[in-house]
Amino acid sequence: MSTGLRSRFERDGFVVLDAFVDPAACVELREHAMDLVGAFEPDDTCRSVFSTDEQTRTSDAYFLGSGDQVRYFFEPEAFDAQGHLRAPITDSINKIGHAQHDLDPTFGRFSRTEDLASVAEALGVGGHVLVQSMYIFKSARIGGEVNCHDDHTFLFTDPATCVGFWFAIDDATVDNGCLWAEPGGHRHPPRKRFRRSADGGTAFDVLDPDPYPSDGLVPLEAPRGTLVVLDGLLPHRSGPNRSDLPRHAYTLHAIDPRASYPADNWLQRPDLPLRGFRG
Repeated sequence: MSTGLRSRFERDGFVVLDAFVDPAACVELREHAMDLVGAFEPDDTCRSVFSTDEQTRTSDAYFLGSGDQVRYFFEPEAFDAQGHLRAPITDSINKIGHAQHDLDPTFGRFSRTEDLASVAEALGVGGHVLVQSMYIFKSARIGGEVNCHDDHTFLFTDPATCVGFWFAIDDATVDNGCLWAEPGGHRHPPRKRFRRSADGGTAFDVLDPDPYPSDGLVPLEAPRGTLVVLDGLLPHRSGPNRSDLPRHAYTLHAIDPRASYPADNWLQRPDLPLRGFRG
């Protein structure tokens, strides 16, 4: 199995593992995330909106300081013109990030299992460390689109080592915004890098002007409990959720600790050591 799994990963840039996580564990994580959001009381310092559009991507202090914290980010359509939430807060959050795998026991138990460590080893990345986690809500009717991108852009290492582990907490379908990926697209050289600017905020460096593909991506529909592993250079996206069903997902990103991790990468963890799949 290890040989076949790794060969598929190296060929396509992704693998889809059905029924990887017990659905009961997914439900437990979902309920915990909803409890956290239900208890969140945002003030003017933490009304950060998450967007994947390059012109509006947040670079505020709340976002940039989240690498070693557990913080909450709203959907772009969450607020009306007067700054009031259009829906209850539990239906308005885009994601929680970016260190709950290290700081929250429930997320920690989900993030570090023998099964996940075994898959990482089978793919040749067993020595990687977990650098980032995101719980993504993609709520019914207002769940935002995620434009085509690759994860190496945001977790840049030299050489490129980023690997994403995406868990379907709800059933993910074309109707409610499942992943789409370009088979073999990870062989393209890095296109962009997202970093901190010397004068504050963030910037994108264009490394290759070739645009991300608009065609040739395939849907990765995933029942609850599915694990999708993504090469960090693989172009992928997800559509908006205009359906009546939410599409919760949980992602972990890992990097090789031997690779160079630039000091101006947007995500920094000054107060948290990096740990692997087994802690």
